[in-house]
Amino acid sequence: MDRFDYCNFKLEENETFLKTEKGVKLYDGDLKTSFQGGELVLTNYRLLWGEPGDISKCLKCLSLSLSYIVFVEEQQSETFFSKSKKLIIHLAEPETGKGLSPLYNSNTFIKLSFKDDLDSHFLISLNEAIAARAWQRMRSSPQASTSQNAQGIKLRTGIVGIERGIQEKQKTTDENISAAFKDLNKLMSMANDMVKISKAISSKIREVGGIMSLTDVYCRVNRARGLELLSPEDLLAACQLLDHLKLPLRLREFESGVKVLQLQSHSDEVIVADTTATVKENGSFSAEQLAQSLGISVVLAKERLLTTEQQGCICRDESIEGLRFYPNLFLHE
Repeated sequence: MDRFDYCNFKLEENETFLKTEKGVKLYDGDLKTSFQGGELVLTNYRLLWGEPGDISKCLKCLSLSLSYIVFVEEQQSETFFSKSKKLIIHLAEPETGKGLSPLYNSNTFIKLSFKDDLDSHFLISLNEAIAARAWQRMRSSPQASTSQNAQGIKLRTGIVGIERGIQEKQKTTDENISAAFKDLNKLMSMANDMVKISKAISSKIREVGGIMSLTDVYCRVNRARGLELLSPEDLLAACQLLDHLKLPLRLREFESGVKVLQLQSHSDEVIVADTTATVKENGSFSAEQLAQSLGISVVLAKERLLTTEQQGCICRDESIEGLRFYPNLFLHE
């Protein structure tokens, strides 16, 4: 227990109360000590042990910095006469030049024995405080508390300090909940925006034959949004929700990997019939010529021709002049 210090309890600046337990015995290693049946207080900096009522009165108590704790394990102790839970706290080596301690033994661990059933939240809070290492931030700026005291800022002490610590923790929780609801409202607002955007895009897609490449959609959406640009990932994620939201558009991916937005009412049968009629009317078409005729991208024009070819309605001719498509005379002649 040579890692403990004596102190008159008061919360340091930025130190907050976390948990408390009553009826706690201290063991120096496996050895019993005279410190029995006391009150244990956990802060984000320390573990404090005092006789019942002493801590709330700011009287002398024992203090163990959380910086000494390496890890904590739970031990169940059952005998014929008693049943109690113990926490085994493994400790780092004591600092050199350390002041007066309650005991001078240098065991590598201590035990905390709880008369009543141990609250599981106490162990969780202890492990979280150790992982947070708040005392390191205090040590990194040792002049902070001194300068604040010079400006007349008083340290919180005793039961008042504990109550303020609880209030601050509740305030932080309330702020986190409020932030979560703000994010939810923002999400709902984005969903409404997506509905409006989809309706605007669907009218544009009707103008270009019921289908538009995702690249063109990305350019049109961001041109309309001005400075509040969408990322490609966000746009793709939004398009994947179109079917779920029952909007007039759907995301489609061709076998070539090209992704497009297509009107729900615009099926492959409509594309094939329209493309077949266009090719038959003009005798033959390349992807470039079809793109110019329909006012769509070359990529989409080629996908329309390939889809129509798969249905057997047109045939291809591949030569040094490029790829052209002709009506299937076996169907039409």
